[in-house]
Amino acid sequence: MDNSMLAQLTLRILMAAFLGGLIGLERSSGDRPAGLRTHVLVATGSALLMVVSIYGIDGHPQDRDPSRIASQVVSGIGFLGAGTILHEGLTVKGLTTAASLWIVSAIGLAVGCGMLALGIFATGITLVTLILIRGLEKKVLPAGKATRCNLHVTVNKNPDSMIDVMGYLQERNIKTRILGMRNDPQRNVLEVDLAVKIGKYYNANEIISGLKNTKAVQKVVLQDE
Repeated sequence: MDNSMLAQLTLRILMAAFLGGLIGLERSSGDRPAGLRTHVLVATGSALLMVVSIYGIDGHPQDRDPSRIASQVVSGIGFLGAGTILHEGLTVKGLTTAASLWIVSAIGLAVGCGMLALGIFATGITLVTLILIRGLEKKVLPAGKATRCNLHVTVNKNPDSMIDVMGYLQERNIKTRILGMRNDPQRNVLEVDLAVKIGKYYNANEIISGLKNTKAVQKVVLQDE
């Protein structure tokens, strides 16, 4: 491999690292599961694998399919992205960061095969999506934030009671996790402890009031987490 080719390929890898770093900086600013270093490494690794796939071990193009390694990069990023997704009860976090790792790997592959302009363009779209559109969402969507609380609910002891309660919460897209359940045969009731996440479109007092008016529910008590 001559010096001019080596310089060109080195530039591709450096450009991939720079573009991945721009996206990684945005993720790091929000204390996300994957930040600057992870995005730089993903972009750099993807570009390097693309270069190796095209130019081969001896540094010269060969009669081979360069998409084979690229397809394996896409599969590998799926496992890495899954590690950034966190589950809290029924709530899922980290999907945007997983998607940013996926797009960073695609940018690295594009830059690695010489499509620098396309990689820069894709980076711009990604940053606009992560920064500007997020700000637009806050302005367009109603103000407020989700409320987390624990509820102690007393329901009639029959097969449909919990179905009615969970149905009421699910209709309003309220994330619910059952913390505990106790049978009281003397009063013929079930006492259930629920951890709920009420979206910003609903008021916690309205939800509690609605639960109290549910036929199966005898009592609802708001508890400290």
